[in-house]
Amino acid sequence: MSSNISTLLFDLDGTLINTNELIIASFTETLNHYYPGQYKREDILPFIGPSLIETFSSINPELAEEMIAFYRKHNWEHHDLLVTQFDGVYETIESLFQSKYKLAIVTTKKRDIVERGLKLSRLDQFFDVVVTMDDIEKPKPDPEPLLKALNALGSDPAEAMMIGDNYHDILGGKNAGTKTAGVAWSLKGTEFLQTYHPDYMLNHMSDLIDILQGKTV
Repeated sequence: MSSNISTLLFDLDGTLINTNELIIASFTETLNHYYPGQYKREDILPFIGPSLIETFSSINPELAEEMIAFYRKHNWEHHDLLVTQFDGVYETIESLFQSKYKLAIVTTKKRDIVERGLKLSRLDQFFDVVVTMDDIEKPKPDPEPLLKALNALGSDPAEAMMIGDNYHDILGGKNAGTKTAGVAWSLKGTEFLQTYHPDYMLNHMSDLIDILQGKTV
């Protein structure tokens, strides 16, 4: 592979592993517990991406911590049943790893559930650097978690790309000075992501290899 990009930063949920139904189920269970019948599926979709404290504080600041605990309990208990993999992700990440690209996870989730998802999907073997909510003060789109990952990898933003399924990932990459790529399998949809002007849009994870080889996608 040939490219000036040596380093790839990946979001986890909705990008590498399909946690969409798990997240929606956990939000649904939590919100129905505190606000029965007030939230439908379409109301929950905007909550996917931001940190839990940001989301639940916007609903009820006084109950935010309690609601987060309720959410995390449901999420943990149903994790392995509801999490699946996106087509082509494992093979692409394996290929990038074998081609000596520097790889990192940059996520707004806590480390214990991140490690569980990576192990379940067998992706843990490819990522030595994993930046979680436990490691930072300001989550994406603040550049802090991306810069922390780049520093751990010994990489410069100019040689890196941030890949994700939400605007936090695209804006985080822009704020950190990296290239950016959105994924077409985002629940938010490609039109939504395109409004944030990512450098690339991946229709399949293997498109990333073509981009790194300088091919048109």
